Amino acid sequence: MNTDQRVTDLMSRLTLAEKAGLMFHTMIAVNPDGTLHDGDAMIPSWEFLLKDKLINHVNLLTFAPVPPRKLAEWHNRIQEIAAGIGHGIPVTVSTDPRHGVIDNPAASASAGGFSAWPEPIGLGATKDPSLVREFADTVRQEYLATGIRVALHPMADLATEPRWARTSGTLGSDASVVSALLTEYILGLQGTELGPDSVAAMVKHFPGAGPQMNGEDAHFAYGREQVYPGGYWDYHLKPFEAAFAAGAAQVMPYYGMPVGTMYEEVGFSFSQGVVEGLLRGRYGFDGVVCTDWGLVTDAEIMGSPMPARAWGVEHLDRHSRVLKILNAGADQLGGEYCPELIIDLVEQGRLTEERIDVSVRRILLDKFRLGLFDERRYVNPAETSKIAGKPVFLAAGLEAQRRSIVVLDNHGTVLPLTEGATIYVDGVDPSVAARYAKVVDDPAQADAAIIRRAAPFDQRGGGFEAFFHAGRLEWTADELAPLLEVSGTVPTVVDVWLDRPAVLTPLSGKAALVGSFGSSDEALLDVLFGRAPATGTLPFELPSSMAAVEASREDVPNDTAGPLFPNNHGLSL
Repeated sequence: MNTDQRVTDLMSRLTLAEKAGLMFHTMIAVNPDGTLHDGDAMIPSWEFLLKDKLINHVNLLTFAPVPPRKLAEWHNRIQEIAAGIGHGIPVTVSTDPRHGVIDNPAASASAGGFSAWPEPIGLGATKDPSLVREFADTVRQEYLATGIRVALHPMADLATEPRWARTSGTLGSDASVVSALLTEYILGLQGTELGPDSVAAMVKHFPGAGPQMNGEDAHFAYGREQVYPGGYWDYHLKPFEAAFAAGAAQVMPYYGMPVGTMYEEVGFSFSQGVVEGLLRGRYGFDGVVCTDWGLVTDAEIMGSPMPARAWGVEHLDRHSRVLKILNAGADQLGGEYCPELIIDLVEQGRLTEERIDVSVRRILLDKFRLGLFDERRYVNPAETSKIAGKPVFLAAGLEAQRRSIVVLDNHGTVLPLTEGATIYVDGVDPSVAARYAKVVDDPAQADAAIIRRAAPFDQRGGGFEAFFHAGRLEWTADELAPLLEVSGTVPTVVDVWLDRPAVLTPLSGKAALVGSFGSSDEALLDVLFGRAPATGTLPFELPSSMAAVEASREDVPNDTAGPLFPNNHGLSL
């Protein structure tokens, strides 16, 4: 039988409960030693998900470093269990990005035993499609070695609103550049068609999550609105058009609720006009559409209550929310584990099993294409550690980190620094710096100083909310004081981790300024000391003030008046 016939045959034998279980894609945890996690207040147990709910699409969460070999062992245990449940449907394991430095349970995991690369916005700073292809192919190989078969990335969103907390996950602000990079990202993960050696790309967040009102994040009720004051709706669709042309297998709509457009003012996954009309109708996308996480059920995350992101439909009960999502055209509910709601809807006559079958067919088709019913169900843990984190991948990741670094302003012609000089460091590991120069504790005794800082932000709350850097982009006087004190004492280089575009105006003319996007001390110092060339350019503009940011339009790229450094700026050394 061909693949379509195999899908049809299996569907004819599935129970409604098995079909409903296929339509959920939720979190599962793994213990640091690779054993099965028994669940806690935030994450259900493997037994509850696989056996009780018949769910077999799981998003892998690791709250502590887990060696890739242990992930592979965990994967095989899960597959062995699934083989004995119902019709033995194999588990599809997915993950958010896990090759950078940001560790956020809602968005990404730090590299751990995988190769370490800059954050996606750093790939955008290289402007190099071939490098992005190399990155994605490396991710593919390392994921395959551990059994991960769906990437909950890349983000096709555009960084048009400087305050948005998810900027670091984007590839930049320019639709043409992002489209070129995104094409290679998807081809690197999937190849030219989805097959046993592919990792399926779930491109997000359709139809573009960048234009968040005042830059607030849509994980939270205060950030539910998405606005288009510049009329740039179509501009944000351009990267998705490139993703579809490259063959992206799956799509995730965003939490956001569009305001002032032709579309219903509800979260995108609830919108029939956006999913069925725009995504499936205009673009002809017939792959799996999976909602973003937690649209139906209120939950608790990291000890804090987390209301369902049911923006615009908060008044609906859980059954009605599910029904609206499915009527909109989605296939899977992300971050949820309530298949009984679908069963209830069918039994109540509010939803037909024929509608369920449309989604189940799409979902099973990807499982078959990925080879999960055949040779790719299990992985070989003995081979995993030979692939994940192997030296050639580590070297490539380090080189990408170097290439992403942007020299913004070489004030005083400080750069390149002289090897063997005397330096003072703050925010840099002294043992790493000692490989380049003599490190002293007093800046007055140094020939130069190197300071690393993260971009400024407002601390909104604790727990889960603390992972989202939002609000101000300028430092307070207290935060600036030590930087100004050092730069007034000795020639100084200030490197800023630009997870969002920082306002660096108070440092302009007082220090050499560098921007980085998830780079190790080694990668940075290689550039500062001239061991590697400075080649990165900004993937977005750096505004001159918060007033300019507040006056800009959320949907328009590089829209602040009189930016300190424009998009594409970068000095060579």
